Amino acid sequence: MADSPLAWWRRQGLRFRLTMVAAAVLALALAISASVLLSVLQRALLGTVEDSLRQQAQTVRVKADNETLTSPIVTHDGTIVQVLERDGRIANVTYGADRLVPLLDAPARQRALKGEALYLDGRPYAIPGPLHVVAVSADRGRTVLAARPIGEIVQSLGVAGKVLFVGTPALVVLLAAASWLIIGRTLRPIAALRRGAADITHTARSRRLPVPQARDEVHALALTLNDMLARLEEAEKRQRSLVSDASHELRSPLASIRLQLEVALGHPEGADWQETAEGVLEDTLRLSRLAEDLLALARLDERGGRPARREPVGLDEVVRRCVERYGEAHLVACDPVLVTGDALDLTRVLTNLLDNAVRHAASKVEVALTADGVLTVTDDGPGIPPEDRERVFDRFTRLDSGRGRDEGGAGLGLAIVRETVHAHDGRVYLEDALPGLRVVVELPAARKNPEKPAKAHKADR
Repeated sequence: MADSPLAWWRRQGLRFRLTMVAAAVLALALAISASVLLSVLQRALLGTVEDSLRQQAQTVRVKADNETLTSPIVTHDGTIVQVLERDGRIANVTYGADRLVPLLDAPARQRALKGEALYLDGRPYAIPGPLHVVAVSADRGRTVLAARPIGEIVQSLGVAGKVLFVGTPALVVLLAAASWLIIGRTLRPIAALRRGAADITHTARSRRLPVPQARDEVHALALTLNDMLARLEEAEKRQRSLVSDASHELRSPLASIRLQLEVALGHPEGADWQETAEGVLEDTLRLSRLAEDLLALARLDERGGRPARREPVGLDEVVRRCVERYGEAHLVACDPVLVTGDALDLTRVLTNLLDNAVRHAASKVEVALTADGVLTVTDDGPGIPPEDRERVFDRFTRLDSGRGRDEGGAGLGLAIVRETVHAHDGRVYLEDALPGLRVVVELPAARKNPEKPAKAHKADR
C-alpha cells in the first residue's frame, strides 16, 4: 500500500521540508503580487485613458451646446469623436471617423451615459485593436461619443504578464536554491552536534559537543547539552566512587567475619564461641548500618534531591524525641517551630548529628532549636580544622587515620545530613564552639509559634 502524502512528507529531512515550505510560500506570495500588480497597472492605465476621454468629450459637449463645433471636429490627441442627434443620426465627427455608423447602438449608449466604460473591437472601424468608448449627454438630446485605441496598453499588459509568468518561477527556483544553501549552513552546527554526540561513548565520557561561535539558539542548545553531559559525568563519577567506597567498606567487615569463622572452625577445641559470636555480631551490625546509609542515599538520589513527603512537621517534637534517646545530650533551648518536609528524614538528620557529637564529645553535647528554624548541635570534642569542614560532607569522607571497624562510621552520616537538608530547602555548615564543634542546620520555618505542631512519624523506614 502506498504511503499517504503526509507520511511521505514526514519522512523527508528538515532541510528539504524547510526549503519546500519557503519556496511554496514565496511562490504564493509572488503569484499574488504579480496578479495585484497587473490588476493595478491595468486599472491605472485604463483609468488614465478614460479620464482623458471624458475630458475630451466634455470639451466637445461644451462646443456642441454653444454651437461652435467645427467640421470635422479637431482633437489634439487623436481621440475619435462622434456627436449624435436625438434620433441617432451622426451630426459631427473627427477626421477619419465613420459618418454613417455610430460607435455605440442605442442600448449601449444608454449604458455608457450611466458612466459605464465600454470596449469595442476597432477592426470594423478600420482601427486595429480594441477601443475604449465613453459617452456624455449634451443639450437638445444629443450625445457625444469619444473613443481611443488601447491596443498598445493591452499589448504592454500582455508583455508584462508574460515577463511575470516566466520570471516568477525562475525567481522561485533561484530563491529556493538560496534557501537550500542558507538552511544547510544554518543546520551545519546541528550536524556538528550530532557527529560530536556520536563520538561520545563510554570510553570518551569527558568529551563535549562543539559550540558554534554564533550566539543563537544552536549555541544555547550546545551549552545546555554540554552542561547536561557535565552533570551526567559528575553523577557517573559519584556513582563509581560510591560503588568503589561501598565495596571497600563492605570488604572489611566481611573479611573480619570470614576470618573469625575460619579460625573458630579450624580450631574448634580452642575457640571461644562466645567471643566469636560477639565479634561476628559487631561486624554484622556495622554492615547493617552501612546498608541503611547506602539505602538512604539511594533514595535521596532516586527522588532527585526532593523529600519523600511535604507535610507540616513539628520540628521541636522531633528534637525532643531524639534528644531523649541520648543520655549525653542536653536540650538547652527548643522553641516551637513548624517546617514543611518529611519527619522521618528530619529525624535521621538529627540522629546522625547526635551520633557524631556523642562519639567525639569530651563531656557534653548541647542541642538548641530557635523559633526561626535554626538547629544547632554542639560538642566539646577536638573539633574539625577549617580546611576540612566542607570536605567532611562528601560521601565516605572520614578524618580518621584508619578504616577499622572501631574507628567510627563509614563516612556517610554528614553526607546524608547535607543532602537531606538541601532537599528541605535548607543549609548546614560547621563552625567553632571554642572548644569543640557546632553543627548549624537552617530550615525555612512555615510559621512561628504554631499552636498545634504536627506530630512526627514514629514508624521506621
